[in-house]
Amino acid sequence: MLQTAQRTAKLKRKKGAPASLDETAANKTAPPHERFLEAFRWMLLARTLEEKLVSLYRGGQITGGVYIGKGQEAVSVACGLFLEKGDIFAPLIRDQAGRSAFGEPLVDVTRTYLGSRLGPMRGRDGNIHRGHPRDNELAMISHLGAMVSVTVGTLMAKRFKGEKNFVGLTSIGEGGMQTGSFHEGMNIAAVEQVPLVVVATNNHYAYSTPNDREFAGDDLVERAIGYGFEGYSLDGTDLVECLDVIGGAVKRARAGRPPQLVVASVLRLSGHGEHDDASYVPEDVKRQPFARDCLKVAEQTILDLNLINPETLAEWRKDAVAQVDEAIATAQKEAVPEADKEDWCALSTRDLVDQAGEDE
Repeated sequence: MLQTAQRTAKLKRKKGAPASLDETAANKTAPPHERFLEAFRWMLLARTLEEKLVSLYRGGQITGGVYIGKGQEAVSVACGLFLEKGDIFAPLIRDQAGRSAFGEPLVDVTRTYLGSRLGPMRGRDGNIHRGHPRDNELAMISHLGAMVSVTVGTLMAKRFKGEKNFVGLTSIGEGGMQTGSFHEGMNIAAVEQVPLVVVATNNHYAYSTPNDREFAGDDLVERAIGYGFEGYSLDGTDLVECLDVIGGAVKRARAGRPPQLVVASVLRLSGHGEHDDASYVPEDVKRQPFARDCLKVAEQTILDLNLINPETLAEWRKDAVAQVDEAIATAQKEAVPEADKEDWCALSTRDLVDQAGEDE
């Protein structure tokens, strides 16, 4: 396990971060990481949003699946928090915290889940496949390794165009690490030495398949040396460690070091999706250290170190609820696609379709 350093730098405000962080400057105790409180607020917002989405799903207001990142928010937020303008982010199905930290508007999330025509996918695609390619957030093709190759290809394209000082990050579950697509993507990333960070979350179950039926090695981070990556492991329930290790991996990739593999250990604190009750998880597994709730651990750190007072924490919760309620209310008022009136195109715009026809 990589040991993390306790940093005491003054908290910095990131553009687009949740409001009301200013009061932390007056605290006597500095955060254990300079972006700890900012990251916590993104985690809180993601948890609040996904709990509401679950409620809407169970109430029959969401069509399709709902897959949440409960218990993985600390890993996810660190994935999105350290990326800069021009960097590439390819999030997966449990990365709402990272998506928000990267800059995805909350209303785009609710518009996609509720099928609004004004959403980024225009009501045409599944809930978890949304993206903003023009803003370097890639739309997910599959969570089974495909996004590693896509991210590598995007990084190579940026290199061919002469761009500098960029990084690409994609996430993966330990189940996805067992697929051919993952191996191919990792191999070409190392061969081409692209500035890639792969954050693998071992949540101990690939749907209902436990680790001992997925792979035979002791630790998935051991694969890094075989691929030609630098590898690091961490406790995915510890926000400070997630920020230190993943932030460091992004920095190393940007500096020209080999591609980076980070493996985080957590337990998925919900089913594979909301259609799954996770009854296959034994009670003794739920009592393991990796089964802690990262949001509760981070909140306890805040209280133990007196980073903010309980009243401010309560205000942050209210603010998260207000943001989620506003985004949902907005999407609920908007029209869904009408199949007989839609200009359905396999390509992204009618102009591209017309151009293709002219070339024939």
